[in-house]
Amino acid sequence: MKVVWRDLVTVLTEEEVLDKGFSRAKKSADRVDDPVKVFRVRKQLTRMVQTAADVMSQYLEDTEKSWPSLDQMPIFDKAMVDACVGCDDYRHHLSMLGWGAKQMRKIAKQNSDKIVRSARFEVMHDARKEAYGRLSSIMRRVGPSLDWLHESRMILRQLPVIDQVCPTIVVCGAPNVGKSAFISSLSSGNMEVNHYPFTTKQLHVGHFKHRRVPHQMVDTPGLLDRPMDDRNAIEMQAIAAIEHVGSLCIFLMDISEQCGTSLDDQHNLLDEVKALLPDIDMIVVVSKADLMEPRPENWDEVMQAESQWDGEGEPHLPVLLDEEGCVTISSLDDVGVTALRLEIVRRCKENMASDPLLLPEGWHRQS
Repeated sequence: MKVVWRDLVTVLTEEEVLDKGFSRAKKSADRVDDPVKVFRVRKQLTRMVQTAADVMSQYLEDTEKSWPSLDQMPIFDKAMVDACVGCDDYRHHLSMLGWGAKQMRKIAKQNSDKIVRSARFEVMHDARKEAYGRLSSIMRRVGPSLDWLHESRMILRQLPVIDQVCPTIVVCGAPNVGKSAFISSLSSGNMEVNHYPFTTKQLHVGHFKHRRVPHQMVDTPGLLDRPMDDRNAIEMQAIAAIEHVGSLCIFLMDISEQCGTSLDDQHNLLDEVKALLPDIDMIVVVSKADLMEPRPENWDEVMQAESQWDGEGEPHLPVLLDEEGCVTISSLDDVGVTALRLEIVRRCKENMASDPLLLPEGWHRQS
């Protein structure tokens, strides 16, 4: 089940729902026409009670159903919900809407029966007033949940849309090592930028296609670019969520230390990321190959192989290697980028489940 948080519609306030219900009730009563006064009043009041309850309960039910179910949600999205707004609160406030809708339908039936069974105008009007009061009381109970959903919608709408089925490459490394430039060089089109509600940083998602298969590249600044001691519990929850979607991890290093982080600190961060994402295959990539002196030995070989590749077949282009034997690229000169993209595709394919009947974790069949 793919969760698209941006599709969530605006949640009305308690006052807006009451106004919607009671105004529709008044209009429905105005359409009643009966020459006998007692029958006319009975029909008008019954219709007012029933319409008010129907409109408000239907809105609550529709709102509850429009929000994704945690039980059918992929693990990544569920972990994001827990990190942003809390799964327990999510369940509680949605269930309050369902409870409120049921109570309103009961109130409508009880008070409509009172109106129908009486021939006295005073009793009928009292029953209508009682119904309106009880409906308003239920809305006061549900109001805080509507407010919570409204605020949570604004937070959840900023979460990224990550397809659980497509290969996902997690890009990490110290700040300013060139992660954004790296994702831009491998991605097609503009990067999608999302804000994590629980950090002051941003989440970058880039995409590229190979053989019509979309690949997602996710940059996680604020999560995987600083030591363990600087991370809070919510950020650790987000990191755990990333582990569920990652097919491959790219760790970028800047050996020139121009990023502002020493090589020793970058190696320490690499060890921590390996510990945080133990089940994800990893490629360590040294960025900014164009600044290396001397340039990598196979620079010309890689550049020629990439220029001659016509985009067909599944070639194993030689990846650009530095003097230490580490994979490197030059985003500025566009050397080693295509070779690394093909290597990423190959590694992702190897890491994907080969059993065609094996569904991704958290996937739910629809009966």
